[in-house]
Amino acid sequence: MQEKKTLIKHFIENMLQGLFWLLPIAAVVFILLWVYDKLDAITLKIFSSFGFDIDGQSFIWITLSVIALALTLYILGFIIHTKLAFLFEALFAKIPFYSTLKDIINIFNSSKKGETKVLVVAIKGFGVTGYNIGLMYSQKESVIKDHYTVTLSQSPIPNGGFMFEIHKKDILVIQSATFDNNLQYLLSMGVKSLAEILKIEPVAIDKFTPLEEWLDKRGKDVKTRK
Repeated sequence: MQEKKTLIKHFIENMLQGLFWLLPIAAVVFILLWVYDKLDAITLKIFSSFGFDIDGQSFIWITLSVIALALTLYILGFIIHTKLAFLFEALFAKIPFYSTLKDIINIFNSSKKGETKVLVVAIKGFGVTGYNIGLMYSQKESVIKDHYTVTLSQSPIPNGGFMFEIHKKDILVIQSATFDNNLQYLLSMGVKSLAEILKIEPVAIDKFTPLEEWLDKRGKDVKTRK
């Protein structure tokens, strides 16, 4: 009887492991199929309005549309720093809530540079010892001299958290980490360590770059480019 219970328990445990292994794959496939279905409907409507019949060839037209969109966004990436882009942004800035929406969306932009670059940092933890891993969404100095804003996000839902004004000597930059790496770390609730996500060996705390040193180096790089 005991052996039968053991076999049933073994079967259930393996079945659950199989289920939780399959769930992320099934979720990704579901999302991809949903996106494809939406793109198919949008593409059909757009091309049909111009008199094109794409029945039976929707995959080819969707692929071409995605490629065209990617190239358009690539070109816009160059234009964004020109006076034309600033003119359009100045016009849209007059629309209520535009600036707020822009700032919220930019939070998730890990390709930002300069003073708006997102840094993954370590600061002294809440306890007597240890550190917390947080984000610096920009490197603009706080209203308090020599202090900078560090955000500690909640886990596993990172749309909340706490903001701290930290002295630059107490901020260490984790240069190998990105916003996306930190997001993955938060979503895992610590099941995956940041070292595991970055695929590196754990690093001694004194090997990380102090923010003050990072800012000095960035300033020198800017002067060199000029």
